[in-house]
Amino acid sequence: MDTATHMLRTGRRGALFEFNMGLRDLSMSLQRIGLAWSLAWHDIVSRYRGSILGPFWITLSMGLMVAGMGVLYARLFGISLHDFIPFVATGIVFFGVISGIINEGCDTFVHAAGMLSQTALPMFTFVWRVVFRNLINLAHNFVIILGVLIYFGYWRTMNLPVAVIGLLFLVINSAWIGMLAAIASARFRDVPQIVISVMQFAIFMTPVFWQPARLGRAHAFLVYNPFYHMLDAVRAPLLGDQPDAHTYGFLALMALVGWALTFTVFTRTRRRIVHYL
Repeated sequence: MDTATHMLRTGRRGALFEFNMGLRDLSMSLQRIGLAWSLAWHDIVSRYRGSILGPFWITLSMGLMVAGMGVLYARLFGISLHDFIPFVATGIVFFGVISGIINEGCDTFVHAAGMLSQTALPMFTFVWRVVFRNLINLAHNFVIILGVLIYFGYWRTMNLPVAVIGLLFLVINSAWIGMLAAIASARFRDVPQIVISVMQFAIFMTPVFWQPARLGRAHAFLVYNPFYHMLDAVRAPLLGDQPDAHTYGFLALMALVGWALTFTVFTRTRRRIVHYL
């Protein structure tokens, strides 16, 4: 790292200067978005190097989970496979994207410590790296969703453009949570364990394996559960349904407040993150 960049990262010049440097980091990361994609692709390829199926092991393991959980819970709840398996398949796959971005986000800066200490790459680049890595995983797992929707006939009623909008809301909100976790994890190494525990708890408190109609859509577990709204925005259109009326408003407000908070924290800690590592 050259001396000037090192001084910019470690010297303190006031709140306005830190804010401008944070914007500069964000802008430079967007200009080099291809680098984040390349790093994410390399992560996937290196993880499955030498494997026969390669990344499609992700699809196979997810498919087995969907089939096993779908059949079991459909029998336990007395719900037809036609209604339940598509619900569970979309729930598991898209909640996997949420938990993947957030859980892996904890190690965003920790795993990039070597590159951050030796280069002047924008820190946001490594946030986009985590997001892209999980979107690549989603691309593999989406084969399962398409297969289920086609087999059970939901392809006739699904609204794919609206589902894509919901996916954007899901990714935008997951990204700021993951980045906030990354900053906290760089300073406090117990944070990843806390985050993993919270996400394990959240999957059972969110309608992934159980249908919201059984609880009532006005229940507090759903109204104030951000993971429910993130799932509902994507899953409902794919299943030919409409998301809750306030889902998009909730997610838009969550994104605005969340990114404002995260960017504020980032601007105040940006110069110290490298030292935390």
